[in-house]
Parts: sequence; C-alpha cells; structure tokens
Amino acid sequence: MGAPPAEVAGPARGRRRASPGGYVAPVARGPYSDQEVEAAIEAISQPGAFQEAERAVARAAPQLQRVLAEALSAGGWFDQSHEAEVLKAATTPDEEARLAAVRTMLAEEARMGMMIGVAVGWALSDQLASDEEE
Repeated sequence: MGAPPAEVAGPARGRRRASPGGYVAPVARGPYSDQEVEAAIEAISQPGAFQEAERAVARAAPQLQRVLAEALSAGGWFDQSHEAEVLKAATTPDEEARLAAVRTMLAEEARMGMMIGVAVGWALSDQLASDEEE
C-alpha cells in the first residue's frame, strides 16, 4: 500500500482526499441539494468512474452481503408474506402470467436491493468520514 491520501482544498465542497494516483475523492458531508445529487450521479455515470469503487466493494463483499441481508430481513423482504408471493408467482397456472409475475418479482427485488445497497453505501461513507474526523 502507498502513502495515505493527502487532504487538499476543494471548491465549495470542504476537504478532499487526494490519493497517490491523483484521484481526488470528496469527504462526505451533507445534506446534499437535489442539484448536487444530480451532478454527482452524472459524474459517476462516466466510463471508468467505478473502477476503484468496484475493487473496494469486491474486497468488502462478504461483510456488505451480511449487512444487506440483515437490512432486507428487517424490512420484511424474507418473511412469510414474501414467501407466499414467491409461491404464488411460481405456481401461477398460465405460463405467460407466471413469467410476468416472476419477472415483476425479480425486478422489485433488484430495485429494493439496489435502494438498500445505496443506503448502506451512504451510511458507510458517512461513518468513514466521521472516523476520519475523530
């Protein structure tokens, strides 16, 4: 591992961390305006924007999977009503209706997993930022 990131001044964003490779990452702060969130989403939509984040997530995947599973369970996504919906979708007699029900359920689960994943990532970012300030 290289030297720890150095702090550099950032325009209207507070402190920023510069990694040895030159990447400058903002230190989390908030709350954020709608315009700031939209600009950040645009920035991370650029090709290659996720390379370092993907490596970090791959290293932390087992722990993050546990947190995600706990959050989904706490939200009732794995309770009896969910199991009943799975059974209903899987056993629908009409093939087209069954496929539509399964596709809908998969899409809903993917959306919920992504939303909880974002919330976990946001909380993790805030925690890391508060740890750095201490």
